[in-house]
Amino acid sequence: MTLKELSDLLGLSPTTVSRALNGYPEVSEATRIKVAAAADAHGYAPNTRARALATGRAMAIGHVIPISAKHEMVNPIFADFTAGAGEVYSRNGYDMLMSVVSDQNEKQAYRSFATKRNVDGLIIHAPSLNDERIPFLNDLGLPYVVHGRSSRATAPYAWVDVNNTRAFRRATELLLDLGHTRIALLNGLEHMDFAARRRAGYEAALTARGITPDPALMFSAEMTEAQGHDLTRPLLATSDRPTAILVSSMIMAIGVRRGIEELGLTMGRDVSLITYDDDLSYFRNGSDIPVYTATRSSVRQAGQHAAQLLIDIINGNDSPSELLLEAELTLGTSTGPNRKS
Repeated sequence: MTLKELSDLLGLSPTTVSRALNGYPEVSEATRIKVAAAADAHGYAPNTRARALATGRAMAIGHVIPISAKHEMVNPIFADFTAGAGEVYSRNGYDMLMSVVSDQNEKQAYRSFATKRNVDGLIIHAPSLNDERIPFLNDLGLPYVVHGRSSRATAPYAWVDVNNTRAFRRATELLLDLGHTRIALLNGLEHMDFAARRRAGYEAALTARGITPDPALMFSAEMTEAQGHDLTRPLLATSDRPTAILVSSMIMAIGVRRGIEELGLTMGRDVSLITYDDDLSYFRNGSDIPVYTATRSSVRQAGQHAAQLLIDIINGNDSPSELLLEAELTLGTSTGPNRKS
């Protein structure tokens, strides 16, 4: 089916149908829904090359992926985020363009996107506490959305983030309510903004209960299964071991559980564990009853939100440029009262 045939079927002009499919703000929501439904029903797909020529857009969104020595970025969490973003791109007629580069070539990759004009916007991943990409991208002029925040950035930018501080404060408070006072934190790398915010929430909860955070119980590392295991074994081998552990990812928590069990201890009875759960589509936290007590927020949905926010910015829609998602606290079998108190 051609654009003209679809227009005739709907009794609308080709211009209106095209604008409805391209998400122009001057087309009403009712018309957009009507046109999209008809296009789906009759198998109409716009010619992206012609669409790009007509709109002056590349109809693609860029993601720059650094193969980093400073943090592991190509991981299952990133995969689920891009899957969610890709769903939104597809619905809106956009392709995803990825550039895999070394750390030192990351800025050049952004410059290349801008020079070639082969993307209409960018999603920025893994922001640090004072991310120098933000002022750089503001000067570059390409629309972008950051997945996360940069606490020390002073320039304005659009972002989608989870309330990591509140999530880890609530998790720590639950452990305190269960009588635990020696609570270890196995965090991500703390030059990353999300990890710094999680530590802040953990420390705030302890301080509010009159407990001074103990540096000997706080660890910052790559969030891998091996790191979780290797940190847990010596941590629990001491006489004054913690009775609870707060962990920054489900993958790391699997290693923590392995370390607990290798020492002949039982998770939930001898050692309580709370983890952050990105609600990965292929890696669920149990079935009917969650295995882990967790603060949960879907990273796939974060990808959807970030992609839609970016497309709204590209289309000039008047929408908020900041979105803070709240994590829910779900109870599993990995937590219980402090039996040493």
